Amino acid sequence: MQTIDTDVLVVGAGPAGLTASALLARDGVDALTVTKYPGTAHSPRAHITNQRTMEVFRDLGMEDAVRAVATPNELMGNNVWSTSFAAPELARLSTWGTAVERVSDYTAASPSRMCNIPQHLLEPVVLDRALDLGADIRFSTELISITQDEHGVRAVVRHRDTGERTAVRARYAIGADGGRSTVAEQLGFPFEGESGLGAAANVWLEADLTRYCAHRPGTLYWMCRPGNDYWVGSGTWICVTPWTEWVLLFMYDPADEPDLGEKAVLERARTTIGDPGVDIRIKAVSTWQINRVVATRFRQGRVFLAGDAAHRHPPANGLGTNTSIQDSYNLCWKLTAVLRGAAGEELLDSYDAERRPVGKQVVDRAMKSVADMAPITSAFGFRPGQTAEEGWAALDGLLAPTDEGRRRRDELAAAVELQNYQFNCHGVELGQRYESCAVVDDGTAWPEPDRDPELYYQPTTRPGARLPHARLEHGDQPQSTLDLCGRGRFTLLTGNGGEPWCTAADQLADELGIPLDTCTIGLGCAYRDVYGDWARLRGTAETGALLVRPDGHVAWRHHELATDPGAALRDALNSVLRRDPATLPHLTATGG
Repeated sequence: MQTIDTDVLVVGAGPAGLTASALLARDGVDALTVTKYPGTAHSPRAHITNQRTMEVFRDLGMEDAVRAVATPNELMGNNVWSTSFAAPELARLSTWGTAVERVSDYTAASPSRMCNIPQHLLEPVVLDRALDLGADIRFSTELISITQDEHGVRAVVRHRDTGERTAVRARYAIGADGGRSTVAEQLGFPFEGESGLGAAANVWLEADLTRYCAHRPGTLYWMCRPGNDYWVGSGTWICVTPWTEWVLLFMYDPADEPDLGEKAVLERARTTIGDPGVDIRIKAVSTWQINRVVATRFRQGRVFLAGDAAHRHPPANGLGTNTSIQDSYNLCWKLTAVLRGAAGEELLDSYDAERRPVGKQVVDRAMKSVADMAPITSAFGFRPGQTAEEGWAALDGLLAPTDEGRRRRDELAAAVELQNYQFNCHGVELGQRYESCAVVDDGTAWPEPDRDPELYYQPTTRPGARLPHARLEHGDQPQSTLDLCGRGRFTLLTGNGGEPWCTAADQLADELGIPLDTCTIGLGCAYRDVYGDWARLRGTAETGALLVRPDGHVAWRHHELATDPGAALRDALNSVLRRDPATLPHLTATGG
């Protein structure tokens, strides 16, 4: 049996695995990615791609390639509730940052716009970029066994077509092999939560609904029919290609299996369209279950879980694929630093410390969002066990010019407003904050939110936060602060008078073997703060400094020019990278 030696074995080539492959290849890490599947996703699946994920793609140099095949943000905005496409609508909500009062929030927060790109279109783009960067990705190659000890990881993989087996020896492994993770099962990763909370079916189909959607473009159309109030109604239409290709999703009680034959799903589609003249072609039908599960450890020895292997939840809030990709973005720079000898092994503990709280938050938020949809069907007057006739009568009552009708319309308006926590949850999407050994606490508190922290992203440079976006100019070219960072490198940001920080950073980069860039921002600096955005956001004096990690999170900040910039920055780098942590000096609070 042939043996392959590599630094990192990545198991799984979905969003998390492909992103890890691309990042590791870009950073020059010897990695092998295997997946039992013959190719990338063959059906739409996940689709919402938020700003933070687009920033990851921006860093990988593939943002434009994703946009080229995605539905743009301006066509995502309308969430519509009705009994069918042809029927009068009952409610509508502006979503994904498209509402007049939210556009500026999303624009100010990031240079990247969210988009809608189903998984079967996204994965080939990520794959192409990973291969361009030199990644070794092997399809139809199934993980048979995996073990580890203090020296490394050993695995056996089998090619599913030829049956040929190959031994793999790796220093580390990433289990990105989905909700039925072989890596997690064989290595005994513990989980908490519940599985099988409900069941759902996806019907992938073609139907030209342009006449019903072009004037109210959106990603999700919710069809609630009297006589069916299970979870979110009779069917959610998810746009794949405007306005001709769709996934019709409906949930059902697993104790009462629905008929999933072509005749039955065609009838469901026709009923929720409400126009018998629309031609429908069924492409595929699949089922899945609703889980609320998160691993209690994302790291176990030399093995890490990422994506659905680590956290599983309903698709509410559109956070699944986004969280998976961001898991890899957090982990891969740390693996690179340790493998290069630039960081101590302890740095890898920060992956669990930083991403497990995010995974739990995402799982809990998704479950709450599903539960928060119940008030809509309640306002419609639908209830369990109700006949269709009773349901239609209740719906008539919603529209009646009576005190009861007015009360229920107010109830419906409040229920729709509640959906902002699912469809405009900007703080959850973008406001992830880390506390770990890879962040130097500067002794300051997190800023008190001035608005709802789930709905609204609040920028801050406190260590552990994502670096805020600010509009800059370099020469005659517009730039974002985010464009100054990433690419697998640390970045030191300072302002006018902070040049000694840059000198110290250049010296330390050579001395410690750490990829470290420097940028000055402000009037008279290389990057001009033309709108004053950065002055309002930086959280330091002009002569202060921020150390930004390769994943765009602030690792350390110093309020003003230090007496010895080299010593202060050396201490910060040693702390963040856990370089001989037993002998690290005590770091004093220097935040502003």
